[in-house]
Amino acid sequence: MTVPGLRERKKQRTRDALTRVALELFTAQGYERTTVDEIVEAVEVSQRTFFRYFSSKEEVAFAVQQMVEERFVEALGERPPGEGPFDAMRNAVLCAWDTIGDAITEVVPVELYLRTFQMIESTPALLAVHLRRSTEMEETIARIIADREDLDVDADPRPRIAVAAFSGVMRVTGQLWGRGPDQSLEAIRGLTEEYLDHLGPALAPRWRDRLPGA
Repeated sequence: MTVPGLRERKKQRTRDALTRVALELFTAQGYERTTVDEIVEAVEVSQRTFFRYFSSKEEVAFAVQQMVEERFVEALGERPPGEGPFDAMRNAVLCAWDTIGDAITEVVPVELYLRTFQMIESTPALLAVHLRRSTEMEETIARIIADREDLDVDADPRPRIAVAAFSGVMRVTGQLWGRGPDQSLEAIRGLTEEYLDHLGPALAPRWRDRLPGA
C-alpha cells in the first residue's frame, strides 16, 4: 500500500474541508440558497481552488454518496465468482458498510451524512439528480453482474431485473434509517442485512405459505 505524500495529503484535506463545509451550509440554510462564494469563504480558499476539486455545487452535494457507491462497486468486483448475483450484491454491500465507516467519518460526522441524505430527498433539483444517478448506478451494477454470469446484458433481462429488486430494497432501508431512532452506521448496516434477507420471501409466489422468520 502506497502512503500518500505531503502534497496529496494536503489536497485531500482541502477537498474534505470543502465537502464538510458545503454540506453543513446546504443542510443548515438550503442547497439553493448556498453559494460557492460562501463555501470558499468559510474554508478560506479561492473559487479557483473549489473548481479544481468540484465542477459544481451539485457534485460536492453528492461527494460522500459517491464515495459510498464507489466502495460498493469495488467490493462487488472482489466477490468470489462462485457467488450467485443476489449473494454477491448482498455480501458486497455489507462488506462496504463494514469498511466505509472510517472513510465517511474522516470527511463528515455520521449525523451530517444523514442530514445530507434527508436534504437531497427534500430538494427537488437534487432529488432529480439522485434518481438519475441511481439509474446510472443500477446500469453499472447490472453490467458487472452480467459479466460475472457471462451474459449479454442487452439480450438477457435477468441482470437488470435482479439489480432493480436489490436497489429497491436499498432505497427502502435508506429511507427507514433516515426516519428511525438509531441513525448510526451500524444501524443502517443491520437494517440493510435484515431487509435483504426478506427479499427472497417477498418474491415467493404465496406469502401466506410461510412468513419471514416463521
